[in-house]
Amino acid sequence: MAIRRLPEGLVNRIAAGEVVERPASVVKELVENAIDADARAIDIAVEDGGRALIRVADDGCGMTRDELPLAVERHATSKLADDEALFHIVTLGFRGEALPSIGAVGRLVMTSRAQGTDAAWQISVEGGDLSAPEPAARAAGTEVVVRDLFFATPARLKFLKSPRTENQHVSDVVTRLAMAHPEIAFTLSIDGRRNLDVTAELSPDEGRLQRLSSVVGRDFRENALSLDAEREGIRLFGYASLPTYNRGTTQHQYLFVNGRPVRDRLLHGAVRGAYRDVLAAGRHAVCALFIELPPDAVDVNVHPAKAEVRFRDAGLVRGLIVGALRHALAGAGHRSGTTASAGMLGAARPESAGGPTVPYARYPTGGGRFSPGLSEAAQGFQAPFADGAAPAAPPSVSEGEATPLGSEYPLGVARAQLHGTYIVAQTEGGIIIVDQHAAHERIVYERMKAALAGGRVKTQMLLIPEVVELDPAAASRLEARAAELAELGLVLEPFGIGAIVVREVPALLGDGDVRGLVLDLADDLAELGEAVALKDRLGDVCGTLACHGSVRAGRTLNGDEMNALLRQMESTPNSGQCNHGRPTYVELDLPDVEKLFGRR
Repeated sequence: MAIRRLPEGLVNRIAAGEVVERPASVVKELVENAIDADARAIDIAVEDGGRALIRVADDGCGMTRDELPLAVERHATSKLADDEALFHIVTLGFRGEALPSIGAVGRLVMTSRAQGTDAAWQISVEGGDLSAPEPAARAAGTEVVVRDLFFATPARLKFLKSPRTENQHVSDVVTRLAMAHPEIAFTLSIDGRRNLDVTAELSPDEGRLQRLSSVVGRDFRENALSLDAEREGIRLFGYASLPTYNRGTTQHQYLFVNGRPVRDRLLHGAVRGAYRDVLAAGRHAVCALFIELPPDAVDVNVHPAKAEVRFRDAGLVRGLIVGALRHALAGAGHRSGTTASAGMLGAARPESAGGPTVPYARYPTGGGRFSPGLSEAAQGFQAPFADGAAPAAPPSVSEGEATPLGSEYPLGVARAQLHGTYIVAQTEGGIIIVDQHAAHERIVYERMKAALAGGRVKTQMLLIPEVVELDPAAASRLEARAAELAELGLVLEPFGIGAIVVREVPALLGDGDVRGLVLDLADDLAELGEAVALKDRLGDVCGTLACHGSVRAGRTLNGDEMNALLRQMESTPNSGQCNHGRPTYVELDLPDVEKLFGRR
């Protein structure tokens, strides 16, 4: 068979198969062109999922009459000055394939007026056939209208999803570009309905957070941690959510490299690693991370769609992400998300005079013992009252008299324990409700991690060794990991067939449920498999140990113990959430409480 040169129109249609995957691909290419043209306002409209109409208009630099025909020729671009520029790309587009590919599979009309000129020009491309430029009317900038997408390649139409699905892809593309460029105003209309409308932000930092909140959700602003770190010429900045503000998928994790939205498994893996200690399995943080690095340190010419990049030093980038996120999480201290408090207010319902009575509440009293660490702290705690001790009942306060509180305590002073599970504390400006088990679980967990980092875990020998019966396979798993478990403070040995005996436990656990701990560890080892060293999954193992060494729900605490727990929360990293990502406390401001009772 003789070799022949393919016609230009057929070449463009073949190229379109890679560049124009779906209507969202067209929107992405056109909006990126507008951004590269220094636009400050971009208006996008689609109809019927992009099949019937795609329109992108901008106020950028525009094009002259002679430049318009060149714009729709393959590999014609203003963004690569020479051969070396391919290795130093500073624009979003650079391949010169998008417009000719779009014109090869749809009906394209492009109208443009260069800044500083008094005339606009228009060309059309239909199935690859180009018309001559004609005079037109429009303000400075460019408008591209694409109708009947894929009319020239009807087979591609069969692979498109429903209009709703295609609209979602378009919205996602525009959303990511709007997040990456808060200095530009964006509007998106879908089937005549305004889907996105954000104004240009003037402040780089505050404006970026405002743009992210507008796109991701208003709650994100109140639950976001700021990031700004640099290592070996690579800068990472942006925002990540508190652990208690999370989602069921990674859909709300965004990565931008030199202003380019990209999808990279590196991001999801790094975020998952950073949040491993504070999020339950199946839950994911919300974040928008921006990476700035020299253009020659990243390859954006991996795929025609330019949605993937390849870092020269992927390990350095991953380490930077994990380190910055962990530093921000540690700096958050006992801070918890606002969504739990909002949910609590939404669920609250005022009761009539004949409604249910207040459930039994135990007021702080003295005496009693708790568990290692907390009881000792309780002995040294001095409540901020006039007589230096926690009262046996809430102090009586006359009208207008200030409640005696210590303003230096962010989590306030314990006032009561409800249902043997929840501590009610009063702060200067409101009320705190603490889940005692979740809070103490986090404290024990962080102490255990610190002990392991120091290379020494104190153990406590059991007066009567605990014999735990299991199935033979589970007993074998524990026996095989006995040496590793001993390093974590849990000393056990085989005790016949299908049983083990526990002789020592980590001192931090106190009088915990040894049998339940062993059973859970056996299940954890089954999931980890034999190939994974426990030191590589310390977070999972320590979480199980901490859960069984924490004060349980239903345990009565005295006043000093409750206040000691609050003080330890204030000084413990990540204490706003337990090891499973649930909030350890909710906070109600006094104005919110007053609203519940109609006082505001």
